[in-house]
Amino acid sequence: MIFVDSGAWFASLIPVDPDHAAASAGLARNRQPLITTDYVVDETLTLLRVRGQKSRAASFGSKVLAGALAHLHFVTPDEFQEAWEVFLRYDDKNWSFTDCTSKRIIEKLDIALAFSFDHHFRQFGNVIIVP
Repeated sequence: MIFVDSGAWFASLIPVDPDHAAASAGLARNRQPLITTDYVVDETLTLLRVRGQKSRAASFGSKVLAGALAHLHFVTPDEFQEAWEVFLRYDDKNWSFTDCTSKRIIEKLDIALAFSFDHHFRQFGNVIIVP
């Protein structure tokens, strides 16, 4: 299973993004199940909308909510609390709260691979970054 971060989703959808080729190729050749969270989807939809990509946001949202792109994991109240503890514990890092929820889900579900271009994922120390 591969955890997909918002930067990877965004890059795969935007042809002028510097990571578009790597993101598109990575998704095209992937044969493993993908997983993402509601927090990552929120971050991706927001990024698409504020960058003027409303139609791409609507298309991505519809596909991910229908389960066509990845398994969508909804962060539970307990996982939210655990992510809050990560946020507080790693105050020397510039991780967003969404990064902290991602770290917690990756650990909880014992996910070994993350599809991300975010250097913060390398700081987690418990996941291999692809592509």
